[in-house]
Amino acid sequence: MPHNVLVTRTRYAARRGRPTAPARHRSTWPAALAVAALLATATACTSDDATGQPGAPSPAPVVTTGTTPAPATKAPAPTAATKATTHPGSEAASGAKHAPGTALAVLTTLPVKGRAAMTGYARDQFGAAWKDVDHNGCDTRNDVLARDLDGVTFKAGTHGCIVLAGTLPDPYSGRSIAFTRGQATSTAVQIDHLVPLADAWRTGAQLLSPATRELLANDPLNLLAVDGPLNGQKSDADAATWLPPAKAYRCRYVARQVAVKQRYHLWVTSAEKAAIARILDTCPGERVPTGGLVDVTVVTQKGPSGSAAPSGGTTSSGSGSKHPTTTAPASTTDCPDWAPIKGNESSHIYHLPTGASYDVTHPEVCFATEAAAQADGYRAARR
Repeated sequence: MPHNVLVTRTRYAARRGRPTAPARHRSTWPAALAVAALLATATACTSDDATGQPGAPSPAPVVTTGTTPAPATKAPAPTAATKATTHPGSEAASGAKHAPGTALAVLTTLPVKGRAAMTGYARDQFGAAWKDVDHNGCDTRNDVLARDLDGVTFKAGTHGCIVLAGTLPDPYSGRSIAFTRGQATSTAVQIDHLVPLADAWRTGAQLLSPATRELLANDPLNLLAVDGPLNGQKSDADAATWLPPAKAYRCRYVARQVAVKQRYHLWVTSAEKAAIARILDTCPGERVPTGGLVDVTVVTQKGPSGSAAPSGGTTSSGSGSKHPTTTAPASTTDCPDWAPIKGNESSHIYHLPTGASYDVTHPEVCFATEAAAQADGYRAARR
């Protein structure tokens, strides 16, 4: 009975929230001794390797405590150097992005300006079409056909000048095109100006002497025999608005445009430069092609106030025409009669003789045409 009473009181105390003494038959001492014995035995045991010889001691058993294991340490993110090593074709790894002689390097040297007005543009501003500028006895069109066609046949008695037939491996489409001279067939293959003459006009050619523009129009570096319909599709577009459908040729295409613009001191628009750079980023080692006319002397019509032409040719200011297109004022209030447009260098605004502020404007530079003023980055006065 006393034992029963003790048990009853213990259970009642538990219900009241007071701690109860552990029952003797639940003692943890035997279990602890058993675990210790097991660990001692496991530590003393050894295993045999594949040959039956004694090997390394077996690992101690892992006791799980119920806590969450720490996450594995992540590998450090690759650094720029690691990426360059991992991706050897990248620009950083190749080191060719701005290597001397590459189209990317030359592209960074070209001036960036907006398009000038087309005022005064005409095809004959670039001289007679297909003139024999290299004095080899053949016109430029036939020179290019003979260079770019395979299996060429010439008209007898023309000293290997007039191309009658051949096959064009067209760089723009990637197709082979048969060429046969004739009124209804010659247009299948046309000669493209890689830098169109109209685009050249609005990016600086209007400031070149007539003789220099004639060289630009007939320089084999700027000429390519191509698919006729694609040439018509291109029209006067720059790289920002048209590229050859054959993607494999795009790097060479824009590299030649860069070469032409460097040789003839032309600029690029910001959109054009970005488009060319995107193409060249896929082929950073693409080099600027050479060839075409040699010893080209670029003569501009800019006066002493004009900016210096970029490197790549010899510039002789003021030669090649009666007057330059830009000059200094005749006085503090007047411009010469042949260059009547007044410009303010501080504001880059020009004033026409018909403008309301013309008479009170003190010119800092004078322009012969609006196109010349716009080419120098000037904008028209609002009144």
